[in-house]
Amino acid sequence: MLKAADALFDAGYEVRVVSTCTAGWATEADAVIGASRRWRWRTVNYDRSTAPAAWFLSGSRHKAARVLTNVVASVPQSLVATAFGRVHRELVNAILAEPADLIYGGTAGAIAAVAEAGRRSKTAFAVDFEDFHCAEHASPEGDLSNDLARSVMRDASDGAAFATAGSDAIALACRDELGITAIPIDNVFPLPQIAPFIADGVHRYEEFAVYWFSQTISAGRGIEDVIRALGLTGRRATFTLRGCSTPDYVEALVTLAAREAPPVRIVIEPPIAPDAMVHACGAFDMGVSAEQPYVRNRELALSNKALTYPLAGLPVALTDTAGHRPLARDLGAGALVFAPGDPESLAAQMLPVMTDESRRAQARAASWHAAQTRWHWDHELERGALLAAVKGALS
Repeated sequence: MLKAADALFDAGYEVRVVSTCTAGWATEADAVIGASRRWRWRTVNYDRSTAPAAWFLSGSRHKAARVLTNVVASVPQSLVATAFGRVHRELVNAILAEPADLIYGGTAGAIAAVAEAGRRSKTAFAVDFEDFHCAEHASPEGDLSNDLARSVMRDASDGAAFATAGSDAIALACRDELGITAIPIDNVFPLPQIAPFIADGVHRYEEFAVYWFSQTISAGRGIEDVIRALGLTGRRATFTLRGCSTPDYVEALVTLAAREAPPVRIVIEPPIAPDAMVHACGAFDMGVSAEQPYVRNRELALSNKALTYPLAGLPVALTDTAGHRPLARDLGAGALVFAPGDPESLAAQMLPVMTDESRRAQARAASWHAAQTRWHWDHELERGALLAAVKGALS
């Protein structure tokens, strides 16, 4: 959505952004973003520390709606939307505060709000499925959330001027399972102003530096496979994890590394602003996107981390998932593809990159070439596809 706002503003549209505010570190990052953008911005704040009343009221309403939808056989779509999006009502009101010619929005909690605001104001609207929201939860406790998402996705796409999806695999699943036609637009980023340093592959550090980032550092993300793979290489390395973490999980990772990868140091870094992500990758030798297919959405998604590393010229360790395959194909020598739960395969592919200067240079060059030729925001299939869809909707 951030890139969409920038692209539409740069194309000459008047843009007003509506978003939520709920996490301290993200609020700080938002302040940096807001200071550098020229479009207008309104936030719906339900952060527990800064807006306790909104946090309590929205949470109570959200929980009550979920209970009702779980026990009543047939409920109105408005209640489904409230059960799915915690601040659904507040988002609708914020969107309707000013008139618009097109309402476009995404992330799980905003999809229903976009559709309702469009219908109430008789305004063209479009929705973005950055994830396959009806398959984001694998446990039985997540069945309700999946069912709510399925209903919301179908309802929001009904009458939409267009829908977009976060990967080719998500767009295909939308078509085959929900009957929704969606334009695949990946979460790619602009090419950096300065090309990454490829050179001849001479290693810059005593330790091979591996990088992974997300909003949350947690189990089920393939991190353990990477630690075991690094241990199998027998080489000194650092594995830097960026995101919000819990002490217990970090302690478990450090214990795992001490047992199965003694030469590997685990480093934890806090989240940073989106605009700084590509630059931050420059300090590393390889990026990791080890999505685990036991959650269907992660099988289909093409994560922002996987799309960030090539812009810094990093080879990428990728699990073999439907979402990753188009990127892995174009990365060529820059992709280290392995099956989830198979650290031996990853170790066998990593060792030459760690020890052979020519192989390392080949991998870096292939990754950067893929970024330049296909996997960047200004490509006609990314920013170009969005602008064409918006132009068609407004005409």
